[in-house]
Amino acid sequence: MRFTKRISLFLGQTTRIHSRSLLGNPTLCRSYIVGPVSTSSPAFLISSRNGDGVTGLYYPIRRRFIGHTAEQFSDDEYECEFEEHKASSSVANVDEWKWKLGILLANDSEQEIVSRDKRDRRDYEQISNLAKRMGLYSEIYGKVVVASKVPLPNYRPDLDDKRPQREVVLPLSLQRRVEGLLQEHLDSQQLSSGKANECVADSQPPKQTEELPDENSDSFLDGSVMEKVLQRRSMRMRNMQRTWQESPEGRTMLEFRKTLPSFKDKERLLQAIARNQVIVVSGETGCGKTTQLPQYILESEIESGRGAFCNIICTQPRRISAMAVSERVSAERGEPLGETVGFKVRLEGMRGKNTHLLFCTSGILLRRLLSDRNLNGVTHVFVDEIHERGMNEDFLIIVLKELLPRRPDLRLVLMSATLNAELFSNYYGGAPTIHIPGFTHPVKAHFLEDVLEITGYKLTSFNQVDDYGQEKTWKTQKQLMPRKRKNQITTLVEEALSKSNFESYNSRTRDSLSSWMPDCIGFNLIEAVLCHICRKERPGAVLVFLTGWDDIRSLSDQIKAHPLLGDPNRVLLLMCHGSMATAEQRLIFERAPPNIRKIVLATNMAEASITINDVVFVVDCGKAKETTYDALNNTPCLLPSWISQASARQRRGRAGRLFPGECYHLYPKCVYDAFAEYQLPELLRTPLNSLCLQIKSLQVESIAEFLSAALQAPESLAVQNAIGFLKMIGALDEKENLTDLGKLLSILPVDPKLGKMLIMGAIFRCFDPILTIVSGLSVRDPFLLPQDKKDLALSAKLRFSAKDYSDHMALVRAFEGWKDAEREGSAYEFCWRNFLSAQTLQAIHSLRKQFNYILKEAGLVHDDLALNNKLSHNQSLVRAVICSGLFPGIASVVHRETSMSFKTMDDGQVSLYANSVNSRFPTIPYPWLVFGEKVKVNAVLIRDSTGVPDSSLILFGGSLSTGVQVGHLKMLDGYIDFFMDPNLAESYVKLKEELDKLLQKKLEDPSMDIHKEGKYLMLAVQELVAGDQCEGRFVFGRDTKRPSQPQIGENKHSKDGTNPKSLLQTLLMRAGHSPPKYKTKHLKTNEFRALVEFKGMQFVGKPQRNKTLAEKDAAVEALAWLTHTSDNSTGQHNEDADSPPDVTDNMLKLLGGRRRRSKGK
Repeated sequence: MRFTKRISLFLGQTTRIHSRSLLGNPTLCRSYIVGPVSTSSPAFLISSRNGDGVTGLYYPIRRRFIGHTAEQFSDDEYECEFEEHKASSSVANVDEWKWKLGILLANDSEQEIVSRDKRDRRDYEQISNLAKRMGLYSEIYGKVVVASKVPLPNYRPDLDDKRPQREVVLPLSLQRRVEGLLQEHLDSQQLSSGKANECVADSQPPKQTEELPDENSDSFLDGSVMEKVLQRRSMRMRNMQRTWQESPEGRTMLEFRKTLPSFKDKERLLQAIARNQVIVVSGETGCGKTTQLPQYILESEIESGRGAFCNIICTQPRRISAMAVSERVSAERGEPLGETVGFKVRLEGMRGKNTHLLFCTSGILLRRLLSDRNLNGVTHVFVDEIHERGMNEDFLIIVLKELLPRRPDLRLVLMSATLNAELFSNYYGGAPTIHIPGFTHPVKAHFLEDVLEITGYKLTSFNQVDDYGQEKTWKTQKQLMPRKRKNQITTLVEEALSKSNFESYNSRTRDSLSSWMPDCIGFNLIEAVLCHICRKERPGAVLVFLTGWDDIRSLSDQIKAHPLLGDPNRVLLLMCHGSMATAEQRLIFERAPPNIRKIVLATNMAEASITINDVVFVVDCGKAKETTYDALNNTPCLLPSWISQASARQRRGRAGRLFPGECYHLYPKCVYDAFAEYQLPELLRTPLNSLCLQIKSLQVESIAEFLSAALQAPESLAVQNAIGFLKMIGALDEKENLTDLGKLLSILPVDPKLGKMLIMGAIFRCFDPILTIVSGLSVRDPFLLPQDKKDLALSAKLRFSAKDYSDHMALVRAFEGWKDAEREGSAYEFCWRNFLSAQTLQAIHSLRKQFNYILKEAGLVHDDLALNNKLSHNQSLVRAVICSGLFPGIASVVHRETSMSFKTMDDGQVSLYANSVNSRFPTIPYPWLVFGEKVKVNAVLIRDSTGVPDSSLILFGGSLSTGVQVGHLKMLDGYIDFFMDPNLAESYVKLKEELDKLLQKKLEDPSMDIHKEGKYLMLAVQELVAGDQCEGRFVFGRDTKRPSQPQIGENKHSKDGTNPKSLLQTLLMRAGHSPPKYKTKHLKTNEFRALVEFKGMQFVGKPQRNKTLAEKDAAVEALAWLTHTSDNSTGQHNEDADSPPDVTDNMLKLLGGRRRRSKGK
């Protein structure tokens, strides 16, 4: 059967396509598979099958669109004559897809199928199931259906007709000034280059002199003298130790230490450490491994007269652990903290010249390894809590494994609280393992079914909803909404419950279990359990494990409102969270007054290392907020998930330290059995940007090869993303070698993008505000949001923003205000009035000192503060520097009628965090927001952000490339398109090129003054970023692959001055259509926006100052679409194709073609 299809184009022109001609053309038949067919072509792909195979195909007519039509375009606009051939049914369409997917699998050269057919969107669920059965992946992106051989991300910018395309407009006077300054710079560079060549030609090569070392140099002590000094110090240490041990307090402490299980294995442990370079120690909770093993080594070395030669480092995963353990050990040794025993965590530390046992976080030891690769002088390294598999711990394990062959005298002790020691033993070539049994009283475990029986509590669909307060009503209501997709929590529960029965429990318990909602934390159930403990159980503290700060605060508010639990005479309620100040965290270790029960609400940070001795009862919700990294979408996610069995045992072990304990697990036993045995290592679930930079600073050839040696190597895509990011910001070159910028970034203890911002702030002499911003982003947010005063707190933050659309500048003003108040002696009042955390501001102050010292050592910061901050007043330049650091964290800001939309390259549509100042403004006058952090909770949220103009992004963002069209620049591999005057585009490219050269010279030679060497260039940059008033606009769907033609939107009238409204009406009337209709809306900005409608289509213009201009602009958009459609549909070429056609000529071609032909006859 032969098919012939007549397709009516928009203005009466027709094209006849014969399918038989297509069958003989394999290139056109391959249009099922992505290849020759553009993904931007409309879905006009129809097949008819007749027994043996395909008998007819209709080739998709490709049409180009500009303006706002791309989003509104649909197949209906083609007026296809489908009356005689009915649309295929879902069954026929799915059968057709089965055939197409089979072709895709058989074709090795193709990766995916892209379809824009309406029927495929209608039948997507069936197509998706079919692809899944065939081992393929599928996604739907707006109006596009994709089937692929490889996993697909959540967002595809190449299939997004609304990706950012920006028309950049600058005042002509500004453009001329910048071009003049740029030319001045180029002339001065050429002149100085000529003078330099003359000097080189005239000068003689300097004589090479070899400096001989001074044999009489006496800068270092002789080795034998140092040996004697250390021996005398060792003798003093031994005498002091014996004096303490013989004192009454020392004997009492020694008797207590002998009761710990680790004491029985003391000699065995010391012998194993002496004979082996690596040993693995696993010890149950309470065995004393953390506090006793390092002490045994230190005491043994001191007793043998080698105390001063001994240098022990013991790492902890958390700062509070390092501080608490060091205090405990120093107390057991009868000496003040900072003598023999000390600690070092970020921004805090207590150690002296005689410290020989240092407790520190893993990151502190890693920083030392970067500058001292052999750990010279260190004799023993303890890595504690390795079972937690933090990123720093896993990195340490790899680095230390490479270090051991170079340091055969170094001893490494790995300590784990769980019984997975074999994994680490095998990694170190069969290192010996020693297990120390725990010393805890028996702990009875009650799972959910038991808890319901004990308390008599009945679960319903209403009393399980957690109340997060009025300001988080959405979070409360979300629990009642049905989920579109099952998450990890519900999937595991359904599978576990389907295999279990609870016949031994009463009907009330079984009914409760049938209505259990695992997604909820269960505040009311926790409250019931706490009431049961307070009323019926023996004395003892209670430790409640929750997922995060929101849960802790909300449950705390609920408990305080309870008549029993909220009574301060009966209950002492405390909280433990990483964002709290150290002094507040230490309160949890203090005992409660008599007859008052202590209740501690904590996150999973209380699982290990932190020991609250008086805890007898533990309430475990079974969940933890875990950061996971979606490498495919390049997005970190922070979502609650089930803990592992090892974590559940750790939580249970927190009880029973002094008395028999009880643990209330708020999940069934069958769910516990379905938990993973151990937690997924952090290396496999977080971005690797900082880690990869640290790896390169260790002079490693290949990052991927180094990470492949990990206990569990991360996926290659995550490593590629990190390397790509470091290349994008200029830290690595194309061969993965550290650049000059990368070397500087590696010495800064901060995220690479923040380090780059810091360096740029120093170079551009706006150092002080940038120093505050980087320090503030490196610690927790200083702006507090009390539950009961959230609106007041947000208003206070908004005052600091001063309507400049920047969270970062609000932080700067808050810090400066605090410093002024501190000088006046009113810092406390200032913080209280403005809802600021004094501890966080103090931490920012300390970090500023640390970063300032590092950059001063590197030669980028001068002693003269005024010189460093010569341009700090220039807020436009500060914004540009912020952009340089936070790139590629860039979101476009597109204004709609009553709202704004934000879009990023990796995620598509995103939202602003609720406590961002920019979320409080109805409009943002900047086209771009730069941000430092995004996180996927339910939607993707961007946290602190700053608005920047086009010029700041172009000059301080990523690398630029030129498009095919003149005046077209591309960024982020073509995701962002800039369209502008060709002369302006040329100026931008040259300016950025010269700026990059100047910055590279500065990084190579920090002593160079770029404000003198590149005086005119720096003035041009300042002029440009300050003078850009964001007068451009976003356009969508503009074709970037064809040579440029003047856009009708560039001029409001054609060459002969014709009104675009008149042209549009004439065009439609002559084509036999009714005249267009205009609708105008008065915007809040006191501007007008018009919409023109004809033949079921709508075109929207940009805001104008009056109705007449608004209607003309809407007509311009419609005319732009019509003229380009005509060009594509006719496929005709002008005889004068070399000259760009103007708008009027195009319209006359459409309107008068038939009339001219009739006249010719």
